[in-house]
Amino acid sequence: MKIILALVLVVMALAALAWLPTQFGAYGVGLLLGMTGYVVLASAWALFSGPTRYVSLATVAFFGIGAYTVAVLSETLPYPAVLLVAALIGLAVALVVGLATLRLAGVYFVIFTFGLAELIRQLVTWYEVNVTGTLGRYIFLPISSEQIYWQLLGLAAITIGIGWWISRSRIGLALKVIGDDETVAAHTGINIAGVKLALFAVSATIITLVGAIQAPRWTYVEPSIVFNPTISFLTLIMALLGGANRLWGPMLGAIPLFLLFEWLSANFPSHYSIILGLMFIAIVFVVPRGVLALLEDLWKRARPARKPDDAAEREAVQ
Repeated sequence: MKIILALVLVVMALAALAWLPTQFGAYGVGLLLGMTGYVVLASAWALFSGPTRYVSLATVAFFGIGAYTVAVLSETLPYPAVLLVAALIGLAVALVVGLATLRLAGVYFVIFTFGLAELIRQLVTWYEVNVTGTLGRYIFLPISSEQIYWQLLGLAAITIGIGWWISRSRIGLALKVIGDDETVAAHTGINIAGVKLALFAVSATIITLVGAIQAPRWTYVEPSIVFNPTISFLTLIMALLGGANRLWGPMLGAIPLFLLFEWLSANFPSHYSIILGLMFIAIVFVVPRGVLALLEDLWKRARPARKPDDAAEREAVQ
C-alpha cells in the first residue's frame, strides 16, 4: 500500500513539474531546463561516486560527447536515433575507460578523469580544425525549450528511480562495502571490478544523454562550450552539498546552487570562478557528508533519549 501511495505521489509531482513551463516565459523555462539538467547530472554522478567514494571529474567528457554526437548526426538521422547513438557511444567510452582505470583510487582516479575530459576536448578540437576546417557546428532541430525540459524531466525520474532500486538491491549493499573497504569487499566474494564498471557505465550513459538532449538548445556548439570543465566542478559541488550518499541529496544540492550560480554569473561575472572555488572549499570543510546527513545528525542530537518503561526497567534489573 505504501509503495502504491508513493507511486501516486511521484506521478502527481511529475505531472505538476511537467505543467510548470506553461506558466513561465522563455527565461523561466530556461531556468527550469538548466536546473533539471544539473539535477540529472548530479544524481547520475552520485550513482557511481556516492557509494564508491570515487571522485570523478569526467562528467564534462561524457556530456560533451553527447552534445557533439547530436551536432554531427542531427542532419543525417532521426532525433530519437541520434539520442540512441549518443547513449551507445557514451556507454562504449565508459566501458573502455572503466576497464582501464577503475583499479585506480584516490587522487590518481581524480587526476585521470580530469585528464580524460581535457584529452577528449583537445582531440575534438584538433579534428575540427585539421579535418573539417572549422571549430564548431550548428544544430538545427525543431525542438522547443519546453520539449527539452520534458525530456530532461523524464530522464531525471529514470535516474532517481535507478538510484532508488540500487539502494534496495544487493548491488547497493555491495557498493557500500566497496566504499568502506575494498579489501573487505574482495574477501566477501564481491566482484568489485564488475560492480564498479556497471555503475560507472550507467552513470556515464545518463550524463551523455543529458548533453545530447540539451544540445539543440544552443544551436551552435564548439569544444569550449560543451567541454567546459566548470560543468564537472558544478556537478561535483551540487552532489556533495546535498549528500552524494542520499537518494534526494544531489537534487537538494543542485536546485539552490544552480539558482545561486545563475545569480552570481549575472551579477559578478569577473569574480564567478573565485566565488565558485571558495564555495567548494567551504562545502568540503563545513558539510563533508552533505546537508541531509548534517540535518539527520542535528535531529538525532535534538531528540530526547527515550526512557524505558517501568516493566522494561524491572526486567532489566532482574
